[in-house]
Amino acid sequence: MLKPARKREKNDEGRMPLVDHLRELRNRLLKSVLAIVVAVIVAAFFQKEIFEFLMRPILSSVGCVDGARVMKNGEPCADMTTNGLLSPFTIALKVALMAGVLVATPVWLYQLWAFVAPGLHRSEKRYALGFVAAGVPLFLAGAYLAYAILPQTAEIMLSFTPADAKNLLPLDDYLDLITRMVIVFGLAFELPLMLILLNMTGVLSGRRMLGWWRGMIIGLTAFAAIATPGGEPISMLLLAGPLAVLYFFAVGFSLLNDRRRGRKNPDRALSDDEASELDLTPSAIGGVEPVSTAPALPEQADGSRAHRVNGYDDIT
Repeated sequence: MLKPARKREKNDEGRMPLVDHLRELRNRLLKSVLAIVVAVIVAAFFQKEIFEFLMRPILSSVGCVDGARVMKNGEPCADMTTNGLLSPFTIALKVALMAGVLVATPVWLYQLWAFVAPGLHRSEKRYALGFVAAGVPLFLAGAYLAYAILPQTAEIMLSFTPADAKNLLPLDDYLDLITRMVIVFGLAFELPLMLILLNMTGVLSGRRMLGWWRGMIIGLTAFAAIATPGGEPISMLLLAGPLAVLYFFAVGFSLLNDRRRGRKNPDRALSDDEASELDLTPSAIGGVEPVSTAPALPEQADGSRAHRVNGYDDIT
Protein backbone atom coordinates (compact mmCIF):
# COMPACT_ATOMS: atom_id res chain seq x y z
CA MET A 1 0.00 0.00 0.00
CA LEU A 2 1.42 3.35 -1.03
CA LYS A 3 1.86 6.04 1.59
CA PRO A 4 0.43 9.52 1.03
CA ALA A 5 2.61 11.89 -0.93
CA ARG A 6 3.11 14.18 2.06
CA LYS A 7 4.52 11.32 4.12
CA ARG A 8 6.83 10.13 1.35
CA GLU A 9 8.39 13.54 0.83
CA LYS A 10 9.65 13.79 4.42
CA ASN A 11 13.06 12.39 5.21
CA ASP A 12 15.36 12.04 8.19
CA GLU A 13 16.69 15.58 7.75
CA GLY A 14 13.22 17.15 7.92
CA ARG A 15 13.29 18.50 4.38
CA MET A 16 9.92 19.05 2.79
CA PRO A 17 8.28 21.43 0.30
CA LEU A 18 7.11 24.88 1.36
CA VAL A 19 3.45 23.81 1.26
CA ASP A 20 4.16 21.01 3.73
CA HIS A 21 6.01 23.45 6.00
CA LEU A 22 2.96 25.71 6.03
CA ARG A 23 0.70 22.72 6.68
CA GLU A 24 2.95 21.68 9.55
CA LEU A 25 2.82 25.20 10.99
CA ARG A 26 -0.97 25.21 10.73
CA ASN A 27 -1.23 21.89 12.58
CA ARG A 28 1.09 23.08 15.35
CA LEU A 29 -0.89 26.30 15.78
CA LEU A 30 -4.17 24.40 15.90
CA LYS A 31 -2.86 22.07 18.60
CA SER A 32 -1.61 25.03 20.64
CA VAL A 33 -4.90 26.91 20.30
CA LEU A 34 -6.87 23.78 21.19
CA ALA A 35 -4.80 23.26 24.33
CA ILE A 36 -5.34 26.88 25.36
CA VAL A 37 -9.09 26.62 24.75
CA VAL A 38 -9.35 23.49 26.91
CA ALA A 39 -7.33 25.15 29.67
CA VAL A 40 -9.51 28.27 29.48
CA ILE A 41 -12.68 26.18 29.86
CA VAL A 42 -11.26 24.42 32.92
CA ALA A 43 -10.05 27.73 34.42
CA ALA A 44 -13.51 29.25 33.94
CA PHE A 45 -14.84 26.97 36.70
CA PHE A 46 -12.24 28.38 39.12
CA GLN A 47 -12.25 31.99 37.97
CA LYS A 48 -13.39 33.33 41.36
CA GLU A 49 -10.48 31.71 43.19
CA ILE A 50 -8.05 32.89 40.49
CA PHE A 51 -9.48 36.41 40.65
CA GLU A 52 -8.99 36.55 44.42
CA PHE A 53 -5.40 35.39 43.98
CA LEU A 54 -4.76 38.16 41.41
CA MET A 55 -6.40 40.85 43.55
CA ARG A 56 -4.66 39.93 46.80
CA PRO A 57 -1.38 41.85 46.26
CA ILE A 58 -3.01 45.03 44.94
CA LEU A 59 -5.61 45.13 47.71
CA SER A 60 -3.03 44.52 50.42
CA SER A 61 -0.79 47.29 49.09
CA VAL A 62 -3.07 50.10 47.86
CA GLY A 63 -6.62 48.95 48.64
CA CYS A 64 -8.84 51.39 50.53
CA VAL A 65 -10.54 50.20 53.72
CA ASP A 66 -13.85 51.59 55.06
CA GLY A 67 -13.96 54.39 52.46
CA ALA A 68 -10.71 55.98 53.63
CA ARG A 69 -8.72 58.05 51.15
CA VAL A 70 -5.36 56.98 52.53
CA MET A 71 -3.97 53.76 53.89
CA LYS A 72 -2.62 53.25 57.39
CA ASN A 73 0.85 54.38 56.32
CA GLY A 74 -0.50 57.68 55.02
CA GLU A 75 -0.14 56.83 51.32
CA PRO A 76 -3.03 57.25 48.82
CA CYS A 77 -5.19 54.19 48.20
CA ALA A 78 -7.59 53.12 45.43
CA ASP A 79 -11.09 51.64 45.27
CA MET A 80 -11.69 48.81 42.79
CA THR A 81 -14.65 49.49 40.50
CA THR A 82 -16.48 47.97 37.55
CA ASN A 83 -18.08 49.87 34.67
CA GLY A 84 -21.19 48.66 32.91
CA LEU A 85 -23.45 45.64 33.14
CA LEU A 86 -21.18 43.35 31.13
CA SER A 87 -17.99 44.30 32.95
CA PRO A 88 -18.10 41.45 35.53
CA PHE A 89 -18.58 38.92 32.72
CA THR A 90 -15.67 40.28 30.66
CA ILE A 91 -13.50 40.29 33.77
CA ALA A 92 -14.27 36.60 34.33
CA LEU A 93 -13.34 35.87 30.70
CA LYS A 94 -10.03 37.73 31.03
CA VAL A 95 -9.15 35.85 34.19
CA ALA A 96 -9.93 32.49 32.58
CA LEU A 97 -8.01 33.40 29.43
CA MET A 98 -4.88 34.46 31.29
CA ALA A 99 -4.98 31.33 33.45
CA GLY A 100 -5.52 29.15 30.37
CA VAL A 101 -2.48 30.58 28.58
CA LEU A 102 -0.32 29.94 31.65
CA VAL A 103 -1.61 26.41 32.20
CA ALA A 104 -1.16 25.49 28.52
CA THR A 105 2.44 26.76 28.47
CA PRO A 106 4.00 23.25 28.25
CA VAL A 107 1.86 22.40 25.22
CA TRP A 108 2.51 25.46 23.07
CA LEU A 109 6.20 25.50 24.01
CA TYR A 110 6.50 21.88 22.89
CA GLN A 111 4.66 22.64 19.63
CA LEU A 112 7.07 25.49 18.97
CA TRP A 113 10.04 23.19 19.48
CA ALA A 114 8.47 20.39 17.44
CA PHE A 115 8.09 22.75 14.48
CA VAL A 116 11.76 23.75 14.62
CA ALA A 117 13.18 20.33 15.59
CA PRO A 118 13.10 18.77 12.07
CA GLY A 119 15.78 21.26 11.03
CA LEU A 120 18.14 19.84 13.65
CA HIS A 121 20.30 16.76 13.44
CA ARG A 122 18.93 13.52 14.81
CA SER A 123 21.32 13.68 17.78
CA GLU A 124 20.01 17.17 18.68
CA LYS A 125 16.29 16.29 18.65
CA ARG A 126 16.59 14.62 22.03
CA TYR A 127 16.79 18.08 23.60
CA ALA A 128 13.07 18.63 22.91
CA LEU A 129 11.98 17.55 26.37
CA GLY A 130 14.78 19.60 27.91
CA PHE A 131 13.56 22.64 25.99
CA VAL A 132 10.06 22.26 27.41
CA ALA A 133 11.34 21.35 30.87
CA ALA A 134 13.40 24.56 30.99
CA GLY A 135 10.92 26.78 29.15
CA VAL A 136 7.97 26.20 31.47
CA PRO A 137 9.77 27.16 34.71
CA LEU A 138 11.32 30.18 33.01
CA PHE A 139 7.95 31.41 31.78
CA LEU A 140 6.37 30.86 35.20
CA ALA A 141 9.32 32.63 36.88
CA GLY A 142 8.79 35.67 34.68
CA ALA A 143 5.05 35.62 35.37
CA TYR A 144 5.62 35.40 39.12
CA LEU A 145 8.11 38.27 38.98
CA ALA A 146 5.45 40.43 37.32
CA TYR A 147 2.98 39.39 40.01
CA ALA A 148 5.48 40.17 42.77
CA ILE A 149 6.55 43.66 41.68
CA LEU A 150 3.04 44.89 40.84
CA PRO A 151 2.18 46.06 44.42
CA GLN A 152 5.32 48.15 44.61
CA THR A 153 4.61 49.59 41.18
CA ALA A 154 1.05 50.46 42.23
CA GLU A 155 2.26 52.28 45.34
CA ILE A 156 4.67 54.38 43.29
CA MET A 157 2.07 55.23 40.66
CA LEU A 158 -0.56 56.24 43.24
CA SER A 159 1.93 58.39 45.14
CA PHE A 160 1.35 61.12 42.51
CA THR A 161 -2.32 61.44 43.50
CA PRO A 162 -3.35 64.99 44.50
CA ALA A 163 -4.34 65.52 48.12
CA ASP A 164 -8.08 66.07 47.50
CA ALA A 165 -8.52 63.35 44.84
CA LYS A 166 -9.83 59.82 45.25
CA ASN A 167 -8.47 56.97 43.16
CA LEU A 168 -10.89 54.66 41.37
CA LEU A 169 -9.12 51.71 39.76
CA PRO A 170 -11.29 49.88 37.18
CA LEU A 171 -10.85 46.14 37.36
CA ASP A 172 -10.69 45.94 33.56
CA ASP A 173 -7.64 48.20 33.49
CA TYR A 174 -6.00 46.30 36.31
CA LEU A 175 -6.48 42.93 34.64
CA ASP A 176 -5.23 44.29 31.32
CA LEU A 177 -2.14 45.58 33.06
CA ILE A 178 -1.35 42.41 34.97
CA THR A 179 -2.08 40.23 31.92
CA ARG A 180 0.27 42.28 29.77
CA MET A 181 2.97 42.20 32.43
CA VAL A 182 2.67 38.45 32.98
CA ILE A 183 2.89 37.65 29.27
CA VAL A 184 5.70 40.13 28.58
CA PHE A 185 7.76 39.06 31.59
CA GLY A 186 7.16 35.37 30.87
CA LEU A 187 8.21 35.67 27.23
CA ALA A 188 11.21 37.80 28.19
CA PHE A 189 12.46 34.98 30.39
CA GLU A 190 12.43 32.71 27.31
CA LEU A 191 15.31 34.77 25.86
CA PRO A 192 18.06 32.25 26.76
CA LEU A 193 16.14 29.39 25.17
CA MET A 194 15.75 31.34 21.93
CA LEU A 195 19.48 32.10 21.85
CA ILE A 196 20.36 28.48 22.59
CA LEU A 197 17.98 27.36 19.85
CA LEU A 198 19.68 29.67 17.34
CA ASN A 199 23.05 28.34 18.43
CA MET A 200 22.03 24.70 18.10
CA THR A 201 20.73 25.30 14.57
CA GLY A 202 24.02 26.95 13.60
CA VAL A 203 22.52 30.42 13.05
CA LEU A 204 24.33 32.16 15.91
CA SER A 205 27.65 31.31 17.53
CA GLY A 206 28.52 31.76 21.17
CA ARG A 207 31.48 33.99 20.33
CA ARG A 208 29.22 36.38 18.44
CA MET A 209 26.72 36.47 21.30
CA LEU A 210 29.55 37.25 23.71
CA GLY A 211 30.60 40.15 21.50
CA TRP A 212 27.11 41.62 21.82
CA TRP A 213 27.09 41.77 25.61
CA ARG A 214 27.37 45.57 25.90
CA GLY A 215 24.53 46.18 23.46
CA MET A 216 22.44 43.47 25.08
CA ILE A 217 22.82 45.02 28.54
CA ILE A 218 21.66 48.37 27.19
CA GLY A 219 18.83 46.72 25.26
CA LEU A 220 17.65 44.69 28.25
CA THR A 221 17.67 47.80 30.44
CA ALA A 222 15.64 49.73 27.87
CA PHE A 223 13.22 46.81 27.56
CA ALA A 224 12.81 46.70 31.35
CA ALA A 225 12.06 50.43 31.41
CA ILE A 226 9.32 49.96 28.81
CA ALA A 227 7.88 46.74 30.24
CA THR A 228 7.52 47.96 33.82
CA PRO A 229 4.51 50.29 34.15
CA GLY A 230 6.08 52.62 36.69
CA GLY A 231 9.46 52.83 35.03
CA GLU A 232 11.11 53.31 38.42
CA PRO A 233 14.64 52.00 39.01
CA ILE A 234 13.83 49.16 41.41
CA SER A 235 11.31 47.48 39.09
CA MET A 236 13.66 47.99 36.16
CA LEU A 237 16.52 46.28 37.99
CA LEU A 238 14.26 43.45 39.16
CA LEU A 239 13.55 42.65 35.51
CA ALA A 240 16.81 43.63 33.78
CA GLY A 241 19.00 41.83 36.35
CA PRO A 242 17.57 38.31 35.87
CA LEU A 243 17.43 38.81 32.09
CA ALA A 244 21.13 39.71 32.03
CA VAL A 245 21.99 36.62 34.11
CA LEU A 246 19.96 34.41 31.77
CA TYR A 247 21.64 36.00 28.74
CA PHE A 248 25.14 35.20 30.02
CA PHE A 249 23.99 31.69 30.89
CA ALA A 250 22.90 31.24 27.26
CA VAL A 251 26.27 32.61 26.09
CA GLY A 252 28.15 30.15 28.28
CA PHE A 253 26.06 27.22 27.07
CA SER A 254 26.56 28.28 23.43
CA LEU A 255 30.34 28.55 23.87
CA LEU A 256 30.46 25.03 25.31
CA ASN A 257 28.25 23.75 22.51
CA ASP A 258 30.49 25.38 19.87
CA ARG A 259 33.54 23.80 21.47
CA ARG A 260 31.89 20.39 21.47
CA ARG A 261 30.90 20.82 17.85
CA GLY A 262 34.41 21.98 16.97
CA ARG A 263 35.98 18.78 18.34
CA LYS A 264 34.05 16.81 15.74
CA ASN A 265 35.10 19.10 12.87
CA PRO A 266 38.24 17.78 11.09
CA ASP A 267 38.97 21.26 9.69
CA ARG A 268 38.83 23.08 13.04
CA ALA A 269 42.55 24.02 12.85
CA LEU A 270 42.16 25.78 9.49
CA SER A 271 41.51 29.48 9.08
CA ASP A 272 38.46 30.77 7.23
CA ASP A 273 40.42 31.43 3.99
CA GLU A 274 42.38 28.15 4.04
CA ALA A 275 41.17 25.19 2.01
CA SER A 276 41.05 21.74 3.53
CA GLU A 277 42.96 18.82 2.03
CA LEU A 278 40.97 16.17 0.19
CA ASP A 279 41.73 12.53 0.83
CA LEU A 280 41.20 10.72 -2.47
CA THR A 281 42.50 7.34 -1.42
CA PRO A 282 40.19 4.40 -2.13
CA SER A 283 39.79 3.72 1.58
CA ALA A 284 38.56 7.27 2.18
CA ILE A 285 36.11 7.52 -0.70
CA GLY A 286 34.91 3.96 -0.61
CA GLY A 287 36.87 2.63 -3.59
CA VAL A 288 37.28 3.89 -7.14
CA GLU A 289 35.55 2.13 -9.99
CA PRO A 290 37.68 1.75 -13.14
CA VAL A 291 36.48 3.67 -16.17
CA SER A 292 35.85 1.36 -19.12
CA THR A 293 37.05 2.43 -22.58
CA ALA A 294 34.56 2.79 -25.39
CA PRO A 295 34.69 -0.06 -27.94
CA ALA A 296 36.34 0.79 -31.24
CA LEU A 297 34.34 0.99 -34.45
CA PRO A 298 34.70 -1.95 -36.81
CA GLU A 299 36.28 0.28 -39.43
CA GLN A 300 38.84 1.53 -36.87
CA ALA A 301 39.72 -1.77 -35.28
CA ASP A 302 42.84 -2.13 -37.44
CA GLY A 303 43.96 1.40 -36.70
CA SER A 304 43.12 2.72 -40.18
CA ARG A 305 40.93 5.78 -40.70
CA ALA A 306 37.21 5.42 -41.26
CA HIS A 307 35.70 5.10 -44.72
CA ARG A 308 35.98 8.35 -46.69
CA VAL A 309 33.24 9.73 -48.87
CA ASN A 310 34.17 12.69 -51.13
CA GLY A 311 37.32 13.26 -49.08
CA TYR A 312 35.54 13.28 -45.63
CA ASP A 313 35.43 10.49 -43.12
CA ASP A 314 32.27 9.21 -41.44
CA ILE A 315 32.72 11.36 -38.32
CA THR A 316 32.99 14.72 -40.04
